[in-house]
Amino acid sequence: MSELARFSVSLEADLLQAFDRYVRAGAFATRSEAIRQLLHESLTRQSFLTDQTPVLASLTLVYEHHRPHLVEKLLALQHEHADQVIASLHVHIDHDRCLEVLVLRGRGQQLQQLAESLRGLKGVHRGELTLAETTIPTTALRLEGAPVASGASSPATATGQPPAASAHTHPPTTETSTSTGRSAARSGPPRPHRSSRSPSRRT
Repeated sequence: MSELARFSVSLEADLLQAFDRYVRAGAFATRSEAIRQLLHESLTRQSFLTDQTPVLASLTLVYEHHRPHLVEKLLALQHEHADQVIASLHVHIDHDRCLEVLVLRGRGQQLQQLAESLRGLKGVHRGELTLAETTIPTTALRLEGAPVASGASSPATATGQPPAASAHTHPPTTETSTSTGRSAARSGPPRPHRSSRSPSRRT
């Protein structure tokens, strides 16, 4: 386990109240635990969508047991993707329906294609693919950033110089620390904030 790091978050008071309700509803021990889970979920989902690293997922299928050749087709597809289907659980719901849970491992695009092939068969009532976790710790992921729009450029690249210092104001916010869980609301008018960056000197 890596060393713990502490940081502060500034956000609107009503958003903090909504987050606290989420923490209580989820029975999280602290705000930090809730934030930790949200970060893991977000990083794992991003890895799945960008297809950057293998992930673990489950596919839940409900299908008609007596549909002609359906069971054979389901088994055939699983055998064709034996490197991705690593475990399965079969449950008899009633005389006509079965529930099957497949544990999958692979790249996001591959798992999506397999899930579509299985739930697209005639006689399958539903198929739900659920993302579980990446095969490597989320803290070790190196996720790519969002692509920059064509023709877009930063002030530094457009003018050849860093952006000049600018003054702007922040609305009143609530600061909360994930280490202590305490919050304190700022009072009074918005305070000016000046960027610490300054133009570089020309030689």
